[in-house]
Amino acid sequence: MRNKDLSFWLFLAPVLFALGTVVLIPLLYGIYYSFTDWNGVSYTQFLGLDNYVTLLKDEGFRDALWFTVKFSVASVIVINILGLALAMLVTSKIKSRNLLRTVFFMPNLIGGLILGFIWQFIFTKVFDSIGRATGIEWMQGWLSDSATGFWGMVILMSWQMAGYIMVIYIAYLENVPGDLLEAAEIDGANPWQKFRNITFPLVMPAFTVSMFLTLSGAFKIYDQNLSLTNGGPFNSTKMVAMDIVDTAFKFNMMATAQAKAVIFFIIVAIISLTQVYINKKREVEM
Repeated sequence: MRNKDLSFWLFLAPVLFALGTVVLIPLLYGIYYSFTDWNGVSYTQFLGLDNYVTLLKDEGFRDALWFTVKFSVASVIVINILGLALAMLVTSKIKSRNLLRTVFFMPNLIGGLILGFIWQFIFTKVFDSIGRATGIEWMQGWLSDSATGFWGMVILMSWQMAGYIMVIYIAYLENVPGDLLEAAEIDGANPWQKFRNITFPLVMPAFTVSMFLTLSGAFKIYDQNLSLTNGGPFNSTKMVAMDIVDTAFKFNMMATAQAKAVIFFIIVAIISLTQVYINKKREVEM
């Protein structure tokens, strides 16, 4: 047992070392620096909660946080609905299901910056041309308005993540017992009743995982935001990650940016862990 325990920790040591070096130690240092006047290289004095008081008065940070919350809620709903719908489609008896799985998953392999520029071209050129040709005003100047810019971000995020979430749902859908569905059909259940009372409760663990991934991913998005709208127009589509980066590197307020990052980390951790706890209680054993 001692040799087994030792070998276990030896195999685990590189991972623990990497986790501590790349994540835990920088996190602790960052929390400490948020209480100082750190300039990115050194600090001269301990300021206590001054940086946190400053950021609470920062209207731009509050606006970015509110926009991020709205974007995350919309993205989580759209991505999970699309992901589950695509998973049910490719687990059906259609002949092209294997090809469709590949096609639907491919956008997740494209980098966020490239995706942003692709959709920027679609919104500013394709949508605008169609809008002008058909006289549809809401398709013109898509990224020049905060409302359509918001939905542009949601569309981009959904297009990228839906295929990835689809794979998670597929793993659970393929394990749903067929005899349960057949028994329900014999009892006269329609497709919606079978989905609501059998399929969805049994794929609830996939919903928990998918919601955690989409929620945390939507909150932390930066590269797509940068390449699609760059926070415009007038910072109305700027998300928290971009606001933190701008505070640090555009305005050279490293300590304040670190305080924003700490607050952001706490908010994301609380929301993510809360939804995991709530969804775990609703899961059903197969």
